[in-house]
Amino acid sequence: MSNLAHTLLSIAGFAVWALIIVMIVQIIFSWLVAFNVINTYNNGVRQFLYWLDRITEPFYRPVRSFMPDFGGLDFSPMVVLIVLNLLLQLIYDLQYRALL
Repeated sequence: MSNLAHTLLSIAGFAVWALIIVMIVQIIFSWLVAFNVINTYNNGVRQFLYWLDRITEPFYRPVRSFMPDFGGLDFSPMVVLIVLNLLLQLIYDLQYRALL
């Protein structure tokens, strides 16, 4: 595999890894908001939460469309994180095979 392909795989792996980190931060902040630990009346906090929702919602929406309703529980972040981890593993596997 060429250096260009290896570089593109590295960039894709970093992007997926960064998205996983953003989703974990969004999950933690959603719990903190649900348990009234974070004050959402603060404009900075509200803007940060809005930014996190804008990034993560396009990934959650397709999963929510086919998952059944579990009441107040939303399992779509967990499903998306599992898929992203599988994708990251595939990218790392392709990079490892390129080195052989």
